[in-house]
Amino acid sequence: MTSSPTPPPTLLVIAKEPRPGRVKTRLTPPFTPGQAAALAEAALTDTLEAVAAAPAARRVLVLDGRPGPWLPPGFEVVPQCAGGLDERLAAAFAQVRGPALLLGMDTPQVTPALLTVGFGDCEAYLGLAEDGGFWALGLAAPDPALLRGVPMSTDRTGAVQHERLLRAGLRVRMLPPLRDVDTAADARAVAEAAPGSRFAAVYNRLATGPERPGPVATGDGRSERAAAGARPVRGEAR
Repeated sequence: MTSSPTPPPTLLVIAKEPRPGRVKTRLTPPFTPGQAAALAEAALTDTLEAVAAAPAARRVLVLDGRPGPWLPPGFEVVPQCAGGLDERLAAAFAQVRGPALLLGMDTPQVTPALLTVGFGDCEAYLGLAEDGGFWALGLAAPDPALLRGVPMSTDRTGAVQHERLLRAGLRVRMLPPLRDVDTAADARAVAEAAPGSRFAAVYNRLATGPERPGPVATGDGRSERAAAGARPVRGEAR
C-alpha cells in the first residue's frame, strides 16, 4: 500500500472492555447481552491479532475498562479519557509522537495488509465505513484539532472527517471501505467476509435460534478481499 519506504506508524486501537451490557447493545435483540459481549470479544481479538501482525513503531490499546486474556503481548494499554467520541479519539492521537494509524474494534475482517501504511506521499489515511462513519484514520503528524468537533455516529461522520483533512491541506489516501459490526445483519455480513476469523466462529455458534440471522459458510484463512491497496482521491496532491 505504500509507494515509498517510510518508518512504520504507531498503531492505535480504541476499544471497550467486552462486558455484557456495555458493548454491542444494538445486537440485542436478537442476541443476549452475554452473546453480544462474546461477539465483541471475538471482534476485538481478531482486530488485535491483525495489529500484532502488521509493522508498527508501537502498538497501543486505548481502552475503556480493563484488559483481559484476549490481549496479546506487545501492546501498551492506556485508558480512554472522558468526553464524547471525538474527544476520546483526539486524546488518543495526542499521546503519540510521529505517524499514527487509529482503528476501532468493530471491523474484525481487517487484515495486516490493510494496516501496512506509510506516509511517503501523503499526510493522512482515511478508511470509510459503510454506515457513513470511518473505521480507520491515519495522520503523519497527529493533530487532535483535526478530530475535535467532528460529529460522531452519524451517516455523515466519514464525509465530515474527510473534508476536515482536506481543508487542513493534507494529502489524503483512502483505505478500502469496511462494514462495522453494529446490528445482527452487520454481524452476518462481516462473518461472511472473514470466514476464517474468530468472529465468524463465534457468530456461527450463536446465530441459530429464533429471529437469529443464521450461520454462514466458513473457510480457511482470513478474507483478503478488502486488502487492496489504498487509492488516491480527488484533490490529492501528488
